[in-house]
Formats: sequence, C-alpha cells, structure tokens
Amino acid sequence: MRYQNPVLTGFYPDPSICRCGDRYFMVCSSFQFFPGVPLFESTDLINWQQIGHVLTRDSQLPLAGAGSVGGIYAPTIRCHNGRFYMVTTNTTQGGNFYVYTDDIRGAWSDPIYVDQDGIDPSLYFEGDRVFFMSNGTDDHGTHGIIQCEIDIATGQKRTPVRCIWQGTGGRFLESPHLYHINGSYYLMASEGGTEYGHMVTYAKGDTPYGPFTAYAKNPVLTNRNLGGYLLQGCGHADLVDDPDGNWWMVHLCFRQIDQWLMHHITGREVSLVPVTFDADGWFTAGVDGTTRLEMETDRIAESVTQHIWQEMNFSNTAVGMEWCYMQNPILSCYRIAEDCFSLCGTKTALCQDDASPTFLGIRQKEMCFSAECTLTLAPQEAGMVMYMTPTQYYALLVRPCAGGYAVVRRAQLGNLVHEEPVCTLPTDAELVRLQIQGNCYTYMFRAACGEAVYDLGYLESRFLSTEVANNFTGLMLGLYAVQLDTPAWTDFTGFRMTNEAKSAQ
Repeated sequence: MRYQNPVLTGFYPDPSICRCGDRYFMVCSSFQFFPGVPLFESTDLINWQQIGHVLTRDSQLPLAGAGSVGGIYAPTIRCHNGRFYMVTTNTTQGGNFYVYTDDIRGAWSDPIYVDQDGIDPSLYFEGDRVFFMSNGTDDHGTHGIIQCEIDIATGQKRTPVRCIWQGTGGRFLESPHLYHINGSYYLMASEGGTEYGHMVTYAKGDTPYGPFTAYAKNPVLTNRNLGGYLLQGCGHADLVDDPDGNWWMVHLCFRQIDQWLMHHITGREVSLVPVTFDADGWFTAGVDGTTRLEMETDRIAESVTQHIWQEMNFSNTAVGMEWCYMQNPILSCYRIAEDCFSLCGTKTALCQDDASPTFLGIRQKEMCFSAECTLTLAPQEAGMVMYMTPTQYYALLVRPCAGGYAVVRRAQLGNLVHEEPVCTLPTDAELVRLQIQGNCYTYMFRAACGEAVYDLGYLESRFLSTEVANNFTGLMLGLYAVQLDTPAWTDFTGFRMTNEAKSAQ
C-alpha cells in the first residue's frame, strides 16, 4: 500500500515510539505549551489518534519563563513489565526527569529527577538493570553520548557516568536510543543539527556500554542531499518492531513552503520509514537512506486506509488535547463549554515571554487551510493569531475605538510592530466573524460584521518561518484576549479550521 509522509502533520517534533501488544504509543516535544508531551496511539503506524498528554499538572510541568525556546525538549517513551515510562528534559526548570504510569490513558506520576546533564534522555531496560543516557559530558569531562545505570524507583545513579559514543563527526550529536536486537546492541543517534543537515546515524556493539562500531554507510537516513525536495530535516529517530517482526523508524522532518524556498512554518513533523536488516545485522532505512512524501510498502495491508484530517472545530477537538495553553495558565481566565470558549484577558500580551497570556492554540497542520471564528465584542483586545514566537506573529484582532470597535491586522516581526489596516465596525455591532486563510506563501485576513465584509489584505508566511524565528516550534493558530482597562470576557463560537491541501481532497 501507499501512504503519505508526514504521518503526523504539524508541530510534533522529536517523536519517540514503543509498542505494547498490537498497539503503538508515541510522544513528542511540547516546549512552552501546556499540557506537555502529547501522547498518541495507533494500530497501523500511519493513523495516529491523540489520547492525551503525559504532563498535565503544574507539579509535573513548571514552565514559568519558558519563552519560545524553553520548556520540554525531546521525550522518550518505553514500556517495561507493563509500566510505561516517559523521560524528558525541562530545559527551563529541573533538567532531566522521568514519569511513569500503569494506565496509558490515566494520570502519570510526579517527576523523578536524574542528576545528569545534557538533553534528549532515553531509557533502556535489561532485566533489573536500567540504563539512562543523554547527550552531555561524562564524569571525566568527555562529551558525547553518555550513560549510567540508575535505580528506577529513585533516579539515583548506580554507576559512574561514562561516554559510550562520540558519533561520526557531525555537529550536535543528540537523541540517543539503545536497542537489543538479535543478540546485538544498537546505539542510534542524530547529528548535523535539527535543520537541513539533520541525519540519523548508528553503531553496533556487543554490550550496552559498547565499544560501538559505526555503520560503515552512515548516515542511515538523511534528506540533506535532496535539493529541491519539499521534505527536509530528517532526523531524531526511534525504532519499533511490529507484531510480524518488521522494523520501522519514526523520525522528525519538516516540509518547505516551496520546492526552492528554504522556509518551513508547520514545524517539525513525524514521518515513518521501513527498516531492513541484512545478514550481518546492519540495517538500512527508507528509500536508499531517504524519506519520501509518498512511501510504498507491503508491510501494511492494502485494506488499511490512511485518514487525512478534513476539519477541526469545537465539537471534534478539546482543550487539553488539540488545544493548548502557553506556559502554566491562569485557569480562572477561561470558561470552556462544548460550543464556546470564553476568554478573559490579563495584562500579559502575546509579545511577552515571561508569563502566560490568555491564549488557547491549535497546531497549523497544513500550509493550505482556512480558519474562522465568531467573537462577541467586549472592552478588551481579542482575536485570532498565527503565533510562532512573542516577536513573530500575525494577529487579526478586535478592540474598542472612539466610535465603538475596530478590526485590526497586526504584524509583529522582531521589534517592528505594524497595525494596518484598521476597519471601524458599525456602532450597533455585537458580533464579528474573523477569518484567516493560509497557503504556502501568504496569510489572508478578512472579517465580517452583519452584511459588511472587510478585506484586511495579506502577509507573507516566510516571515513566520522557523528559519526567521530561530526557534524549534511550529505555527499555532491561537484564540487570545488581552485586558485593556478592566477585566472583560469575549466569547469565541463557531470555530472551524478546514484542510485546503490537495491531499485532503
């Protein structure tokens, strides 16, 4: 059968996967957004359903001051003796830690911290031994993939920290994972930076500590040499086997806005490629070591259909699932009903990174989309926003003016803030419907109030790209409110975001 990559679109970076019986579970990074570490389930590897988040409490996820480059970095999920573990790094507060649960759909424990530096931590279980690894510096000052054994009940180290591999020479050696397959130990990592030079490399050894011999044809997966190809940045991978004994690799990637324009806006996404072992125990991945937008395999039955999302609305999404807050929210500023989000702004604006604004965001999953929502008019600033960072966003907002209310298009690009055009609504207006329509190159902004329709023009998408923003996330379509004088409430109703990409037709 044929399937499309990415298999999970939108800002879901650093995938990690495990299998329990006939079901697969996957987690991704979440950075400054709350709740943290989105959790997905699948039975076929190409259709993923979100079943929650791992980190759902302030005690698990302190994010104050996370800004746009802090918070939760790459997680790893593993299942051992029926218990699930998720290990990650809170780069803002606390460092490396793990949590666990005996019910994958239930609550997870409070964090257990591990006193080891680096990021991208991973766990490997073997009998009653638990190996903890990350990229960092060992007890002798050697930098690379470092490892120690820990007490899984307490997080305390049982052995010294030692460097077990220094990669193949690429910059930013990261995302280590250790596997025991057919009698050999495989240490897989990524190098080259999570950009256009990203690549997956690995080495093989006879013990969990090595020594490890690098695969002679590394990198085993990269799209760095596919000039003019939309899918780029392939790296940060994890392996999983299926019930038939086949092996697969999930990895992050991103899609350029154009074949020849090196900008991406939907963030780092999740792709899937088959893995094949040879007679000597070395494996290859993908199509000649690359990942393609369309993959063909006989490992998935022809009867399996890949479902492409069509529309997201208040009925088929939920706060705490698809909708996320920014940093730790002030929950008293939100009233969530089945068909209405009511938001009360605070003095924290979108351009601030040291606190949580009144904001609920959902990921932009395709370049081509249409989104709209109806707002009640209230004496505060409220609207829709294409949010990348505090200093890179486009907002379509409503606020009081001398004659009543006005619709404004704001562009915040670095320290440049431009508000134009400004359209005054009829004095008897009570509602306004806002619309943002995106394609690969632009965002178009419109508003409707009664019979009047206001065209607020367009702005270029590339200025919100990761390459310009210099961050690690993707665009979030947000609903937000900011207090002007006294507290007020804005009701958001009738939200819908429609997939306009050709793949959705």
